[in-house]
Amino acid sequence: QVHLVESGGGSVQAGGSLRLSCAASGYTGSRRCMAWFRQAPGKEREGVALIYTSAGTTDYVDSVKGRFTISRDNAKNTVYLQMNSLKPEDTAMYYCAARISWVCADRWTQETAYNYWGQGTQVTVSS
Repeated sequence: QVHLVESGGGSVQAGGSLRLSCAASGYTGSRRCMAWFRQAPGKEREGVALIYTSAGTTDYVDSVKGRFTISRDNAKNTVYLQMNSLKPEDTAMYYCAARISWVCADRWTQETAYNYWGQGTQVTVSS
């Protein structure tokens, strides 16, 4: 079992920054794929960033490349999402997700690939 708790959401103006945190407990071994998803009202949940906690390998969807950075602190069992140059279209509920696997790249943007989810943290970007 993996228990995930997100924090760090809030309201910012366009061009601003926020850093989200996802604290994990339970299984904290190295075979963890951690991802950030977001869901805007009326839209499907989409994966935006991935990190493999062992190797630190990352991936991003095109819409956030160059603006968002995912990182991890294995000593704290925490994954971060640094979001810069925020845009109104980044407004969404952001969720942390995890799966225990040696292979992280497979279907990483699909929510069905993950077994564990946090409760979400709201990010609102005003123009």
